[in-house]
This record gives sequence, structure tokens and C-alpha cells, in this order.
Amino acid sequence: MTVRRRSAIALLVSVSSAAVLSVAAKAQDTLVLDPITVLATKTPEKAIDALAPVTVIGKDKIDVVQPKRVSDLFYLVPGVWTQDRGDDPATTINIRGLQDFGRVATIIDGARQNYQRSGHNANGSFFLDPELIGSVDVVRGPTANIYGSGAIGGVASFQTKDINDVLRPGEKWGADVGGAIGSNKLQGYTSAFGGVRATPNFDIFGGAVYRSSQNYKDGHGFEVGNTGSNVSSGLLKLTARPADGHEIKLGGIFQEDLYKVGQINQGPVATAAQRTLNQGSSVYDTNTQNFQGSLRWTYSKPEDRLFDWNLGLYGNRTTTDQTKLYHYSTSGGAYCNGGTGNNISGCVGDPRSYQIDTVGFDFNNTSRVAIGSWENAFTYGVDGFQDDVSSSDSRGNSNVTTPGGKRTVSGGFLQWKANYSRWLEIISAARYDNYRLESAATTTSGDRISPKITIGVTPVPGIQPYVSYAEGYRAPSVTETLIAGAHATGGGPAFFTCPDGTTGLFCFLPNPNLRPEVGKNKEVGVNFKFDSVFNKGDAFRAKINAFQNDVDDYIELVASAPVATAFGSFSQYYQYQNIPSARIRGLEMEASYDAGGWFMGLNGTLQKGENTQTGVGLASIQPARLTTTGGVRLLDRKLTLSAQWSSVAANNDIPAGYIPSTSYNLVNLYATYQPTKDVTVNLGIDNVFNEYYRPYAVPGSSSDGTSQNDVLWTSPGPGITYKAALKVHFGGV
Repeated sequence: MTVRRRSAIALLVSVSSAAVLSVAAKAQDTLVLDPITVLATKTPEKAIDALAPVTVIGKDKIDVVQPKRVSDLFYLVPGVWTQDRGDDPATTINIRGLQDFGRVATIIDGARQNYQRSGHNANGSFFLDPELIGSVDVVRGPTANIYGSGAIGGVASFQTKDINDVLRPGEKWGADVGGAIGSNKLQGYTSAFGGVRATPNFDIFGGAVYRSSQNYKDGHGFEVGNTGSNVSSGLLKLTARPADGHEIKLGGIFQEDLYKVGQINQGPVATAAQRTLNQGSSVYDTNTQNFQGSLRWTYSKPEDRLFDWNLGLYGNRTTTDQTKLYHYSTSGGAYCNGGTGNNISGCVGDPRSYQIDTVGFDFNNTSRVAIGSWENAFTYGVDGFQDDVSSSDSRGNSNVTTPGGKRTVSGGFLQWKANYSRWLEIISAARYDNYRLESAATTTSGDRISPKITIGVTPVPGIQPYVSYAEGYRAPSVTETLIAGAHATGGGPAFFTCPDGTTGLFCFLPNPNLRPEVGKNKEVGVNFKFDSVFNKGDAFRAKINAFQNDVDDYIELVASAPVATAFGSFSQYYQYQNIPSARIRGLEMEASYDAGGWFMGLNGTLQKGENTQTGVGLASIQPARLTTTGGVRLLDRKLTLSAQWSSVAANNDIPAGYIPSTSYNLVNLYATYQPTKDVTVNLGIDNVFNEYYRPYAVPGSSSDGTSQNDVLWTSPGPGITYKAALKVHFGGV
């Protein structure tokens, strides 16, 4: 960090400290509303009281950050990371070093998001405009195994905005209309959300967002190609309460992302060295559409202790249609009969598409029984989903790398949650999982029972240590099991002939004997909750935990030993295989103090992961990170000034052939001003010191060890960005 940056940070700290002291002298009473979550146990509880590493990001925090994409929110959450590329608006979530192929269950309004397209980057993503989000709940590790199959890394559950996010108490109708604009090339959005309580038992709510952005520049001033996009999205919800305690909600979400993915050449490519340095990738005009529908029926009455149930049905389709616009090389004309392209990605003008249809359901009920000083809650349920994957590529290689097929996953669970007096809590659960995967050539299946046990005590009020052991079960995906055939050459010579008779750079081998992964997580943690610590109404909250997740039969893409060819030594086969075990250890912490007139927070992540057979680090392990937040509330709390500082270390313990992430310091400044109760202005500066940063490791080429430039060039985040947002509320009775 330069002297100029140190001085600026010192000035920021001194100014913030002075403001803190001035408002602390006249501290006002405050009330901390602890967010409620159901993610860890499917029973409502305060996040701070959950015997699990749970974090809730509420609408207030989302509005302050003004996220351009979902990944901007996760600097607020320990143990959570993303592997996004700038030229693709999709988001890939990494929890505790695990990602891809459903290791993290990503859920939007109860619907699983299982979209996957294989390439040089992450294998598993989803599309959601952050302006649609009402809140996000995250639980880290398989402690939430009752929530659904596969989540050996954890669960990220997004709730989109609903009528209570817009209508104020007493209003029968209301609307929030807003917009934003940003620098670092032009970016911004417009949005409108509104709802009507037609009767006390029927609500209508809907909203729409249009977002547009141009290519951004990274901290080095390099314009990252094709990072602009145009996104249209909307939602509609109908809610009925046909009887006391019953609520039925019908919801729909639509989103369309228009963008270009891929990178053009950055210079001459006449020699091998120049190609390694400058050669880009094919560019595709891309239209991704997501359609989601859900129906949810809940019943809950305080006096009914036997029935408290939740039934959900959903369908989700994500389709990506692409047309090739540009080819990275001048070779390949003969293949295209005069056009530009090759047999990996086809020719300019060629179409390709990817689609996944997911349908699913979930049902659970909680029965509560008091026996003496024991309060018991028995929660039981079933759930399931089916993925139907298809791909089409007229002359390229996508049908090989993202094969079609069906996967059906189902399960059931039983959980006992008991509280003895005020000092002991026990949570015990067992989940049964079953899967079946089928294609024209292969059928495979499996099942397992996964246990969980958690014990927490409260020796003194406000301090709650706990220990936990939980297992999770992830069935292999369609791609991991069925991928087969030659990886095309790109127009050059074929190195190998594959078992199916095709020729290419190397051969993908299917693995119908692939075993599911089993995560076995050991965890210790402690929750701290204190009110009126130094002044009346202040509050301190903290969750600290350490974990070790041993993943048996961890699935990796494994290369065979290199063999000599006329062109050098190369691996002939690549296959997804089970390795005996991967071990991931970590320490996580999040803490906050709110004095009303001022506040501060801290969250940190420290992880280490390895293939226990080889001792080599896992490429997906997150870097060590410490994020500090702080702010003051002024002018009778109409004005809030805050700052966020994330200090991130590079992770160099990765497999050979990867380019490590960078270490960096990311400082963001925010201001929220509410001149009237109906008008809110948000201002922000992201990356104040214009830092260059690449937050994750970049894979090398499978054939010659050079970097995959399409990922390398799109992995840096944006440089300094100024942004402003305005929201106006309308409503009536």
C-alpha cells in the first residue's frame, strides 16, 4: 500500500473517530432487531441464537451497498466467496472452499438453482438481479443438511422482495420507484415495486428492474472487454389467506440477460509466446433467460402445537442461447469453408444453446411437545427435485463438455430440537437421500442416511457455546458422470484417438461408477449476545466458530499420466474421479456493536484445504479475509455515513498450473440520507484507492500450461466507481 493510501486511510479513521465521539456523547436509546431465520433448523429462531454459523443480510444492508451484482453482498459474510467473471453476469457461490455442481444449495424463493455450463471457469451459477432481493440467509457447512440434498458446503437462500418490503404499517397500497447511476463507464438501473392489499386476506405485489452497464476498467486502467450488459427482470406475487393461520403464495420471476461473453486478442499472435500473452477467446452474443414459478402453502397458529407446516412446489428453467461473433485466431478458414472458427467453438455465425429444467417440491411440519422442563420440537419432512439438462452446438464442442441427461434427487428427514430450562439445547437429526441419474447410455443411483447432532449450553446469560457434528451427501451431477468424447483441437493436429473413435487434444471419459461425496463436518462455536453494555439500548452481537470438513470421495477432474506424442508429452485422458478425501479447516468470526449514534462491525475468514492423498491445496479455497465496517448516524439519524475495508491475502497453496489470486485492500465509502420519510438518497464510492485485484485463482490451459486468457482478463474486479441512487415512496390507506 502506498504512503498516499496509508495517509488517506488514516484521515478516514481520524474523521470517523471524531464523529463517533461527538455522537457518543449524546447517545440515544436504540433497539437492535435481531433477524429471524429458519435456514438451519426449519424452525423460526433469531440468527444470533442459532447453534450454527448463520448470517442474514437484510434489505437495509443491501440498499446501502447498492450492489451491481449479487457477489457485492458477500464481503459482509464470513466464509462466503464468489468466482465470477466480468463478462458473464451469472454468480457462483463458494462456501467454505466448496462450490460447483450443487455443493452449495442456492435457492431463490424456495426453488433450487442448478444451472451449469462447463468451460474454463466455475461449474455452476445462477442469475438474479440484486435489486429483486429482499434478504439473504446463509448457513455454512452441512449443518443445514435437512434443508435439502447436496449442500455439503452450505446453503444460500434468497428471498425476493415482497409486499411488506414496500407497504408501511397502515397502508393499503404503496410503491417504491427508484433509480441509480454509476461511473467507471456508464452504469445504472431503474426500478419500480408496488403492492395492494385488496382485502385483509389478499395481496398483489409486483415489480420490474432494467439495468444497463458498459465495459468497466480494472484498477490498472485496463478496460475489461464485454463486461457491459443489459438486464431486464421482474416478479409477481399473489398472496391469499383463506382461513386463520393459512397463507398461500403464488409467485413468478422472469429475468433476461443480454451480454457478450469472451475476449478479443490484445496484440500480435504470430509466435507461440505472443499467443500465450495476447490471444483471446471466441466471443458470443448471449441471451440468457430464467423463468421461475412457485406455489407455497403455509399454516401456523401459536395455539396449534401439533401442526406448523410448509408445502412448496416450484419449476425453474434457465436457457442460454449464443451466436458466435468473433474468433480469436485467423486460422481455421478451411474448417469453416471460408469463415473464421475451429472445431472447439464452431464458426462465426454458428449457434449453440444450454438449458436446464428443474422441478421440485418440499414439505415439512413441526410438532411441539412440552415434557416437564423440556420443550421439544419435532420437525419432519420430504423433498425432491429433478434436473433435465440439454445442450445443442451445431459444429462446436459444447455437446461434449456439457452433456445432456436427467438426475432425480429426493430425501426425507426427522429432527428433534429440545430446550431444557434456559441453559441446554440439543438438536439431533437424520436425513435420508436418494438419487438416480440416467441418459441414453448410462443409469446410476445411490442412497444414504446422514446424521446431525448439536449441543449448546448457556452457562451465563449472553454466552452460548456449542459443538456440532453433521454429515451431508452430494450426488454426482450429469456432467461429472456422463462427460465423454474428444476435446476438439481448435484446428491444429489431433494428439489422441479416443475410445469412441473421435480425435482431439485429449479424451474425456465418463464415469458411471462415480460415488457421491460425503461431507463430515466437526464444529465448535460460541454466540455472544449482550444488550445495554455501555449505554442504555446499545447492543453487542458476535458468532465465532472453527470447523473441519472431511469430504470423503471428493470428486475432481483427474488427468492421466502424460504420454509421449509427436508433439510432446500430454495427458490422454481426463475423467471425474473420487479421491479418498479432501479436508477443509477454517476459522470464522463476525461481530457487531451498535450504540445507536454509531456502529461498527468485523468479520473474518481463515481457511486451509487440501487433497489428503497428495497434500496439494484445493484451488477453490478462499483467501484469508478481514472486513471492517463502521459508521455514524447524524441529523436525528436522517444521515448515515459508513465505511467498509476488506483486507484480503493471496492464497498460494493451490495446484500446479493455477495463477494465484492477488492480495489487496478494498475500501468502500457509503452515505445514506433521508431528507423526508418518503425520499432516500444513497451515495457510494467503491474501491476508493483504485486497487487492482483478482479475487480467485485462475486455471491454466489443459494442453500447454499457459493461462486461460478469457478467465485471466475477466477475473479482475472494477476500479474506482462512484454511484448514486434515489428511491421515492408513494402510499395511501
